[in-house]
Amino acid sequence: MIEQDDFDIHTRLHTIVRGEDEAAMVESVGLALVKLPDVLNRLKPDIMIVHGDRFDALALATSAALMNIRILHIEGGEVSGTIDDSIRHAITKLAHYHVCCTRSAEQHLIAMCEDHDRILLAGCPSYDKLLSAKNKDYMSVIRMWLGSKEMVRVMRKKGIEHHPNFRAVKHVPFDQFIQLVAHAGCMIGNSSCGVREVGAFGTPVINLGTRQTGRETGENVLHVRDADTQDKILHALQLQFGKQYPCSKIYGDGNAVPRILKFLKSIDLKEPLQKKFCFPPVKDNISQDIDHILETQSALAVDLGGTNLRVAIVSMKGEIVKKYTQLNPKTYEDRLELILKMCVEAASEAVNVNCRILGVGISTGGRVNPREGIVLHSTKLIQEWSSVDLRTPISDALHLPVWVDNDGNCAALAERKFGHGKGVENFVTLITGTGIGGGIVHQHELIHGSSFCAAELGHIVVSLDGPECLCGSQGCIEAYASGIALQREAKKLHDEDLLLVEGMSMKNEEVVSAAHLIQAAKLGNTKANSILRTAGTALGLGVVNILHTVNPSLVILSGVLASHYVNAVKDVIHRQALSSVKTVDVVVSNLADPALLGAASLVLDYTTRRIY
Repeated sequence: MIEQDDFDIHTRLHTIVRGEDEAAMVESVGLALVKLPDVLNRLKPDIMIVHGDRFDALALATSAALMNIRILHIEGGEVSGTIDDSIRHAITKLAHYHVCCTRSAEQHLIAMCEDHDRILLAGCPSYDKLLSAKNKDYMSVIRMWLGSKEMVRVMRKKGIEHHPNFRAVKHVPFDQFIQLVAHAGCMIGNSSCGVREVGAFGTPVINLGTRQTGRETGENVLHVRDADTQDKILHALQLQFGKQYPCSKIYGDGNAVPRILKFLKSIDLKEPLQKKFCFPPVKDNISQDIDHILETQSALAVDLGGTNLRVAIVSMKGEIVKKYTQLNPKTYEDRLELILKMCVEAASEAVNVNCRILGVGISTGGRVNPREGIVLHSTKLIQEWSSVDLRTPISDALHLPVWVDNDGNCAALAERKFGHGKGVENFVTLITGTGIGGGIVHQHELIHGSSFCAAELGHIVVSLDGPECLCGSQGCIEAYASGIALQREAKKLHDEDLLLVEGMSMKNEEVVSAAHLIQAAKLGNTKANSILRTAGTALGLGVVNILHTVNPSLVILSGVLASHYVNAVKDVIHRQALSSVKTVDVVVSNLADPALLGAASLVLDYTTRRIY
């Protein structure tokens, strides 16, 4: 491969002996150390570029360091959990300059007392080729399958090589290999390629065993640490095979090589060679109690409401550590700009409050494709918000995974993780606020539907000739029981001087709201009472329809109007529902902010269930 790339080869050095066991590695390092001084004396390199964490690279770095040759180490600072770690970190201590692939690797190098000015965060050089690999004629490549020598032996012993769907080969050229990876239904094994390079294509990966423990991975990787049972691997295959994940840029953006070349040209060969370490001031140890560690793992939660745009740092336990609120802009450009600005500020602040952000979760009104992170159609309350890709710009700006879902679904996720739905197999959440939304959890999983339109509970029709709904239909629950519907009825009463009763007053400039209708009803206004009773009955009929359709064991009413409706809903269930579902529990949510907690759950649920 080196010859094919037209390198001028000055010296060929044979040092690998006997095989691939531990003793052979030691002998190979020793043989290299004997031969390298003569080679380096002849070549007299200005800078020695050492890559990765192989044992033969350690021999090269040791020789160069002892012979006062500058060393540039590529891909230092990473963690993989094997002997490779020790070799990689040993090379780091010998090297004078460092090119790392990820922000975490950069931080590890700094923590290892390496000079920050001699560290370049460039990304992985292989990503330059991976992210530009667009070969459409891949069918000829796809006929080949990759396997190690041991895998080949096992396959032959089992007779698998005679199966038409399997083929084992010892080596695939890189250009062809990346086409295999890009178009594979799944990659399985314990290679670093699976947790690094494959992320560039979003190909599903099943990482077996503990060899890559500690490696940073994209959301395409499912770990099966304890890979000693066939069932776990088969279940992992059922979950992963054929999925398509977004491209992960944790390891690079495709521009590593130009950065490295620029970095090399900037090195002053006249400056002193002596390496200096940057030891930090000694501080008190941070507690390593498991509860402390869990509390600092956090999510960045975003709630796109009709009025406000809110961003919060939410801990693993559901504590809102810090919250930011701005008015939601009316145009697409201003809204996206503000989201990015608030997220970047919150992510920066997370460091100061000792929170490690695992990802970004976004709750928004309308129909959402959570697989792609795209808002397909929004509500009328959020203008210019259709066919919007939220995942890509936010992920690119923060270098974090991003999840997006409908606000009703997020409320259900919040209940599943932090509220009444925790541990409940089948339940429904209904949000009673400005509009009516909801989410359905069946067998512990959220239901999205074939076109991501499941759980539009506010648009269950309970009357053929009811009031007009914002969706364009008539007689929807939302047309009766939402905050907008109650505000509409309150205005009608106010225009007829029938709203205010003794004990109420309104300023001239004050806008009539649903709150005024509720206040009037509490003070004995019979017409206001009648409107609320009708709204509660409509909501109750909708709940009965839900009970007869999905048969949950629990109904959770959420939102500002929930406490006003709960008794009416229970009464309608008692009168109208089949006897087999009348025993369902109907409760009011005790979560203070289900939208933000649900957005956080998108992140926290995913990151905690990816390890078997």
